[in-house]
Amino acid sequence: MLSPISHTRASDRHSSDAFTTPELEHEHVLVTRGVRSGLTVVVAVHSTTLGPALGGARVWTYRSWRDAVSDALRLSEGMTYKNAAAGLSRGGGKSVVYIPEGTVLDAERKRDAMLDLGDAVESLGGVYFTAEDVGTSAEDMATVSERTAFVEGLPADRGGVGEPSDATAAGVYSAVTATLDSVFGSPIVADRRAVISGLGQVGGRLARRLASEGARLIVTDVNPARKAFADEIGASWIEPGDEHQFETDLFIPCGVGGALTPDVIASLRCRAVVGAANNQLEQHDGAEQLAERGILWAPDFVVNAGGVIYIDMASKPGADRQAIEDRVEHIGDTLRAIFAQAQSESITTLDAAERLAQERLESVPAGV
Repeated sequence: MLSPISHTRASDRHSSDAFTTPELEHEHVLVTRGVRSGLTVVVAVHSTTLGPALGGARVWTYRSWRDAVSDALRLSEGMTYKNAAAGLSRGGGKSVVYIPEGTVLDAERKRDAMLDLGDAVESLGGVYFTAEDVGTSAEDMATVSERTAFVEGLPADRGGVGEPSDATAAGVYSAVTATLDSVFGSPIVADRRAVISGLGQVGGRLARRLASEGARLIVTDVNPARKAFADEIGASWIEPGDEHQFETDLFIPCGVGGALTPDVIASLRCRAVVGAANNQLEQHDGAEQLAERGILWAPDFVVNAGGVIYIDMASKPGADRQAIEDRVEHIGDTLRAIFAQAQSESITTLDAAERLAQERLESVPAGV
């Protein structure tokens, strides 16, 4: 696996009971209180082995700032493997703005938080580029850019590449068809049953496309207003909480991470899990539990790489839209190779995906 990195900030060294995750080796972890918003801003850079880190900025409610730091650590490590497996010359990083429970973030304070985030990113001197993620948008990144140039995904009218959710959803769709092909011998979506948990920017786009191709969908979201969307696309709506217990071909998690707990995995009634959510496994050995149950799991950091592929390629001079679309569609081919390796070597799909990323990381000559 990724060898320990020696130049870790002191802010990354806490007592073993401070966080809910195992100790992770990161190059930089910055935890600061925004001077404008008063909110805690976390920036975690896991690795710059392949290049400057790229990863989105998440605005989310946590029980404590420690949980926000823990999430940033997990997410930034995931970005290292996502960018490596996608073949990008980018390292892994993530930023999180911690919203205490019960806090209502109005527009003015949200803007202040984005300016504070910009200051935090700027302080790292270019080792990390931020972008949009859960709770942020291209317009928010425009605000961040008032304080730093190390930001991607700006609105098109600000000279940026705009919203990456279309590309993320396209990549997930490619992963869905590859998963269907591996399980059923055909990539055809029509008449396949799928449960989608989370109808945000990516989950909603994916649901619309699958419904248009004849998939039989059951959907849910923590926002009850999304029921109207479910009705619009002809999907069955259920309240969130027990969606993993429905018998289906595919379970598609598209919300926040950690959905695949040991109890959830034990209750799944599906042939495969493939979705847009980051960090789906609450525990690393969840991949083994899924394999033991005969459920094919498509590793999340491979499945949801379409957005970061789009941002990376579209931000370069002379970007070729067709080349970007082809690269995003290639996610399905990458998954097929991962599935084949896992089967031939009797390892989990997570092991196979991590090996792919690790080989790329280790291919970089020392000192480069």
